[in-house]
Amino acid sequence: MIATSAETIANGLAQAGCRHVFGMPGGEVLVLLDALERAGIAFTLCKNETAAGYMAEGSWQATGAPGLLLTTIGPGLANAVNSIANAFLEQVPLIILSGCIAPAHASQFTHQVIDQAALLAPITKATFQVAGGDAGAVVQKAIALAQADPPGPVHIDLPDTLASEPAFEPDHPAPVIERAVLGAGKILETALTRLKSAKRPVILAGIGAVLHEAGREILALSEAHGIPVVTTYKAKGIIPEDHRHALGGHGLSPLSDKVILPLLAASDVVLCLGYDPVEMRADWIRPWKPENALEFVHAQVEHGMHGSALRHVGDVAAAVRAISAGLEPLGGLWPEGEPAAARAALQDSFAARDAWGPHAVFTVLDRELPEETVLTVDAGAHRILMTQMFHANRPGHLLQSAAFCTMGIAVPLAIGHKRSTPDTPVVAVVGDAGMDMAPGDLSTVRDMGLPLTIIVLVDNALTLIGRKQKAMQLGEIGVTFGSTDFPALARAYGGFGETIRSSDDLKCALREAEKRNAFTILACEIDNEGYVGAF
Repeated sequence: MIATSAETIANGLAQAGCRHVFGMPGGEVLVLLDALERAGIAFTLCKNETAAGYMAEGSWQATGAPGLLLTTIGPGLANAVNSIANAFLEQVPLIILSGCIAPAHASQFTHQVIDQAALLAPITKATFQVAGGDAGAVVQKAIALAQADPPGPVHIDLPDTLASEPAFEPDHPAPVIERAVLGAGKILETALTRLKSAKRPVILAGIGAVLHEAGREILALSEAHGIPVVTTYKAKGIIPEDHRHALGGHGLSPLSDKVILPLLAASDVVLCLGYDPVEMRADWIRPWKPENALEFVHAQVEHGMHGSALRHVGDVAAAVRAISAGLEPLGGLWPEGEPAAARAALQDSFAARDAWGPHAVFTVLDRELPEETVLTVDAGAHRILMTQMFHANRPGHLLQSAAFCTMGIAVPLAIGHKRSTPDTPVVAVVGDAGMDMAPGDLSTVRDMGLPLTIIVLVDNALTLIGRKQKAMQLGEIGVTFGSTDFPALARAYGGFGETIRSSDDLKCALREAEKRNAFTILACEIDNEGYVGAF
């Protein structure tokens, strides 16, 4: 029996390892929704399509299979734009499934009809509309494109009249694609020559090193030669951040930049491994002499942020192995001890504080949570400070939007991860404004029965924006708001809520939350003055 277009799409996604899809249904995608369920891809009903896109990302972070977002026509798809744009900049392999009116019908009426491909064109790698019986070829191409470097979102539009029509299976399997491997030649020879003569080398690792799972190789290279490792926020944990050569994640903190940028400027070789400056603020434009940078990256990205002496595009982990194999132990690096001094300066700048406030919250999270916990953090002042204070010991230990920096992502990102790996403890950290933005996500947590812990930093202000206004000598406009009773909100949605006003209270509450079968909101009331001079 020939499969329908909907079945062919669903089967192709199941073969790619997808087991969860997030979204809101509508009349135009009901046949596709049914096919997804029958293919073994469980649907999670969300209350907002934007949140559904973040949940799909969380599922990918947990499993490695492409994230799936299902929306209906027009307003459903349009409401997901923020999370799709986030996936585009954050390099998330996201498949967007939407319904549409068949072209022949769309030419005769306009109800809910917009040009969906045009809407998504700037924020997707590709957008396809299924036609005739080509659903098999479309889904195969979409999966391949979504996962190809740099990964990103791909859109499939399925006309409602075609969902139940027959479709042809692809007449050939998806090709096996291998990344380019750095071999003997001018690039490797040049890199080795530069490193052998270097006295002040630094490794700068980014998202590509995470995507190519290069952490083990980077750690070995660092340990063998004593090379310090700086990462972006997305690459936190590529080597354990309690390691003596780890200098932590950077890019958004002016306080950390005062330590790290001079180190990069003083380096005679900056070894960029999977480094993409999409995460970095303007102070990271041209942070080193171009001739001192050697790039080994996962994708060709023209950004204008910095220069380099050479660039190899390909398998980042394989490139590090090739470099390591060609190096004899380097000795006498950084004779003045600048990396150790930088590490000490960072520890001092972001040290714990005795007084209750944001520092105390993040100190507790850093020290008290089980090692296997996955944390997500929302945009805001709390994210910058937490990213500097929290020690990630593996990739994916702390998840965030660091390129798009969108608000409202921490809770749905945590939901998607927890939904896909129920046995993994997950904690979301969000500001009160971010929690106010999407309380409907709590109903998804409730309906899924997810024992999730949500830390809310309550200071009744958009603190990061308020700081920027003050720095620009502008008046405080539009950055303060009233207080939400978050514990009551948790109870209203079937969870548990508690107000936290001390480190001891937080430690106790975290232990109790681990025992519950329902979600927990811990509303940490802090003074936003605690952020003054903090990052």
